Amino acid sequence: MTQDTDDQAAMAQWAQENGEGDAGTGGPDWGDGGADGLLGAERILNQDEIDSLLGFDLSEDDAADRNGIRAIINSALVSYERLPMLEIVFDRLVRLMTTSLRNFTSDNVEVSLDNISSIRFGDYLNSIPLPAILSVFRAEELDNYGLLTVDSNLIYSIVDVLLGGRRGTAAMRIEGRPYTTIERVLVQRMVEVVLQDAQAAFEPLTPVSFTLDRLETNPRFAAIARPANAAILVKLRIDMEDRGGRIELLLPYATLEPIRKMLLQQFMGEKFGRDNIWEGHLATELWTTQMEVRAVLDEQQVGLSKVLNLKVGDTITLNATPDSLVELRAGTIPLTRGRMGRRNHSIAIRCEAPLSPAAKKAVQKRLK
Repeated sequence: MTQDTDDQAAMAQWAQENGEGDAGTGGPDWGDGGADGLLGAERILNQDEIDSLLGFDLSEDDAADRNGIRAIINSALVSYERLPMLEIVFDRLVRLMTTSLRNFTSDNVEVSLDNISSIRFGDYLNSIPLPAILSVFRAEELDNYGLLTVDSNLIYSIVDVLLGGRRGTAAMRIEGRPYTTIERVLVQRMVEVVLQDAQAAFEPLTPVSFTLDRLETNPRFAAIARPANAAILVKLRIDMEDRGGRIELLLPYATLEPIRKMLLQQFMGEKFGRDNIWEGHLATELWTTQMEVRAVLDEQQVGLSKVLNLKVGDTITLNATPDSLVELRAGTIPLTRGRMGRRNHSIAIRCEAPLSPAAKKAVQKRLK
């Protein structure tokens, strides 16, 4: 009895310290299940913990800070940090745009790189703040498209600067109306300047021609990829003293796939273990390699029984005349055709046609 009394007193004191005891009875409230009821009690999550678990925290502005289940869902996106050369290209783009936009606007323009991130194309279209102008451009050598978005702040600022607006005054905005032809033409001129700078930024890496395809104001008409496809999003901030705005450059991974090996380089012109001396030596030896060439006068198909019955002294008539072309072969690869003749005391072949395309492909394949 003494031991049970001591245990009950200890449990009552523990429950009272943790706020689970019943002050009226002086003992803990175990429920119907006794001690098992306390062990089986489930803790209810509050709203903040649920948001943290799911990763849908509304206070997060950057997609890179997502965690929880949402981070697992978006884990299929490839981080741009796996393409180190992209950051160098976009840093070069910022420097070029600063100079070009200063010449374009005749104003003090500062361009800064806000962020480079990976995003799904559908999520980006849903996050574009309207009104905005979306410029669809084509990368000719990469055979794909990209997207350049100009927000309303920059549109009105560019129009104000190019049309001689005074400094220090806020740009007039009339929300709810479509952009006029003058505004679209001015923005198109600015977009063409930015695309030329982007072309120059990629030039040291690979020659790419960016041509403007069309201007859109509805994101649904600017779909250049599937909603689930991954893309690189580059946010650029343009400041013109008391005016400015944002330009967002979106490049789907499908557009960058042809130059992915170049973007994986840590620095410009990186070569992984390539030996130029050995390549030069191999090319020299290949040019001096001896190759057996056969001159084929004619080909015939005869039965096996006739071949087995051939005897010494039998004659095989060839379907070739003195003016017939002779085919030159290297193994089974046809090289060219020529006419048979004599030079000094040797029988010679004079080539009448250039090297065949099939032979060129075969030689190039062997060299690779």
